[in-house]
Amino acid sequence: MSNFIVKKVAVLGAGVMGAQIAAHCVNARVPVVLFDLPAKEGPKNGIVLRAIEGLKKLSPAPLGNKDDAACIEVANYDDGLELLKGCDLIIEAIAERMDWKHDLYKKVAPFIAPDAIFASNTSGLSITALSDGFAAELKARFCGVHFFNPPRYMHLVELIPTATTRPEILDQLEGFLVTTLGKGVVRAKDTPNFIANRVGVFNMLATIHEAEKFGLSCDLVDDLTGAKLGRAKSGTFRTADVVGLDTLGHVVKTMQDTLGDDPFAACYKTPEILTRLVAAGALGQKTGAGFYKRVGREVQRLDFASGQYVAGGGKADDLVVRILKEKDAAKRMKALRDSGNPQAQFLWAIFRDAFHYIAVHLEAVADNARDIDFAMRWGFGQKLGPFETWQAAGWQQVANWVKEDIDAGKALCSAPLPAWVFDGRSGVHAADGSWSPARKTNVPRSALAVYGRQPFRAPVLGEGAADGSKGGTTLFEDESVRIWHQGDEVLIFSIKTKMHAIGAPVIAGLSRAIAEAERNYKGLVIWAADAADGGAFSAGADLQAMLPLFMSGGVKAIEPEVVRLQQCFQAMKYAGVPVVAAVAGLALGGGCELTLHAARRVAAIESYIGLVEVGVGLIPAGGGLKEAALRAAADAKGNDLLQFLKHYFMNAATAAVSKSALEARQMGYLKADDVIVFNPYELLHVAKVEARAMFDAGYRPPLQKLVPVAGRYAIATIMAQLVNMRDGGFISAHDFKLGQMIATVVSGGDVDQGSLVSEQWLLDLERKAFMELLNHPKTQERIMGMMQTGKPVRN
Repeated sequence: MSNFIVKKVAVLGAGVMGAQIAAHCVNARVPVVLFDLPAKEGPKNGIVLRAIEGLKKLSPAPLGNKDDAACIEVANYDDGLELLKGCDLIIEAIAERMDWKHDLYKKVAPFIAPDAIFASNTSGLSITALSDGFAAELKARFCGVHFFNPPRYMHLVELIPTATTRPEILDQLEGFLVTTLGKGVVRAKDTPNFIANRVGVFNMLATIHEAEKFGLSCDLVDDLTGAKLGRAKSGTFRTADVVGLDTLGHVVKTMQDTLGDDPFAACYKTPEILTRLVAAGALGQKTGAGFYKRVGREVQRLDFASGQYVAGGGKADDLVVRILKEKDAAKRMKALRDSGNPQAQFLWAIFRDAFHYIAVHLEAVADNARDIDFAMRWGFGQKLGPFETWQAAGWQQVANWVKEDIDAGKALCSAPLPAWVFDGRSGVHAADGSWSPARKTNVPRSALAVYGRQPFRAPVLGEGAADGSKGGTTLFEDESVRIWHQGDEVLIFSIKTKMHAIGAPVIAGLSRAIAEAERNYKGLVIWAADAADGGAFSAGADLQAMLPLFMSGGVKAIEPEVVRLQQCFQAMKYAGVPVVAAVAGLALGGGCELTLHAARRVAAIESYIGLVEVGVGLIPAGGGLKEAALRAAADAKGNDLLQFLKHYFMNAATAAVSKSALEARQMGYLKADDVIVFNPYELLHVAKVEARAMFDAGYRPPLQKLVPVAGRYAIATIMAQLVNMRDGGFISAHDFKLGQMIATVVSGGDVDQGSLVSEQWLLDLERKAFMELLNHPKTQERIMGMMQTGKPVRN
């Protein structure tokens, strides 16, 4: 075994992509140096310095913690090239100009270390052509790597070799991309625009063509082709605006220039409306106008006929909405094809065009069908890839419908479907792999060691592999929870409720899991089966389940449930074996409290953690404020406790939620020894490793001891600030009351400064305040408003 450790990365080019790739390396604690041209005026590294300042202002934020911008080393091509010699990976990310890239390569090549990997981040230029002029030794270490924008959030990275790239180079780089940067890697062939942009941009062009044919406006098309279709909610035209219409035009131009022999070549013509917008400087979101334009609070859409912006709001017909809600994919596709509704005909047409295109081009652009599906899911936000969609809808039936449309001249080109489509198959994905026309067989998943860290890999419809909701051996399961294991020494607890909300059955299940883990296992991991697919860790207490209890027995009926919640979380904190919370996505309110009471937290970088109870007019009652008081005391180390307490008070009083796991650590929700994982598919593996290691190191739960609190002195100081905020109109009277109660609990109540209190004392304060608020009319208004609209009520 030989380790490939990237000790330092160089990124050449401080433009939008280069700066954000550098930022994501810093997120992952990989030292990085960012290069650009020397500035003509001011500091020589001025271009890079301005790019780094720009990172702090971008939304969504490229940096998990804005302060980490200072960790990006700056350099220019005149006097910084010596720094390249200390880099293990060099990523070139300058503008998409072959001549500019070649000029830069000549400049940097003499400084590239003998074992370093050199990669070009390009959205579609030929990697082989880019390597022209390299010495054979450098050619062997050169490849393409295509990050999708924004690099922190988009899971897809395409890895593109040339005929001379050494295979081990690709394997090493894939391992780094998957684990360290958290990406889903698809290996693409060196063809124009690779896989995702080739298929995705064709889909956009076909959608624009079919929209014109059926006379549909851009807002209506986006409503039809967004979430209702299991795709990114931005739809088609809004996605184009986000990408940038100039960028889209560049990708289309690449297809025009390089795909003249393609049977679909006529479809690569730049739409006239796109040409007009780019010429007018309306490039989409970055210029404030494209297919859409914000006018005041209103978002207007472009009227194709007049070229003017008009009121938007186009929505799918009820008939089409009902068709799209049909759960049976075959029935859904048939209904779209058979319907006389123009919107339904439009949707069938774009499905047909996509199926036709991927079948004709699969062999040229990808090794197998799985790579196309992953590229479209991870790069374009599709819930199912196009081959998965086809297979789910009935392979042979759909194939015959597509053939009929081709024969009838309804398709975008007359190229026939390949013969393999009609060889009697039921799809392209099966238990033994995914279809490869070039190899004429199904190709299994990659066997690289890095994927051993993913106990449940990204699923492909049709392969039949067990997922996290069914895999392993179940010890107990009901409608709310599952307690299970994978045949080893760590027990796993998964919540099954919607948004993994916490109610009485979940608390009972967790108590059961803790007891079972203490009897028979080395540890307990709390993990959500949909953690890698954007699911929540836990969105908090199940308010809906509390309502009948409250209606029948009032506040007194709720209090025993709060006691059980507190006791369960305390049992978890002081369990005889380590309990590890494997956090990804939302961990709000009770979900945050669940996290806080674990012996350790393993959190995905995209973890959004916070105590948000004030949004429903309550305060945390599951020990969240108790834990805030404990952590503030630990931070203070005998110094002025109030100065440390204010931080935790503000988090709870303002319902602050971390924008990343890195920020959650800064906010105090994660501790210094908690682990941050970049690939959510590795979350369960790392959490189990942590639990086993803690047990094998002789884990003992913390000793229960008294905690110093700031008392009435801190309450009075915080209240003075709250009075100013209330009297200044910054907070409402009920917000003032909530702030007062939070201050009272985290300060330990009406006691002297420096008093020592027990955790139970703090829990009792929490519970008393919670019960009082639950009976308050303003709190009840907030709870009902949240349940009815999903949005907080400010009263």
